[in-house]
Amino acid sequence: MSYLNKQEGGNHYMQEIQPIEYIYKNKIGYIEGNVIKYITRHRDKNGAEDIRKVIHYCELLLELEYSEPQGTDINY
Repeated sequence: MSYLNKQEGGNHYMQEIQPIEYIYKNKIGYIEGNVIKYITRHRDKNGAEDIRKVIHYCELLLELEYSEPQGTDINY
């Protein structure tokens, strides 16, 4: 049995490609990995709360990687 076929606490990651597998194989960093994790599960687990977590991690990435302080206007 592969540990990729096992999940503790629900089945919100049990998809054809699990987020952890994608993150690991692509050598994605912690912050970016959390963005992938939360955006992947939002419909099956915590809804809007997970979307807010994605936004928070993206704001952290802007601040830590690109020195954009909190409150910077984002042009969409």
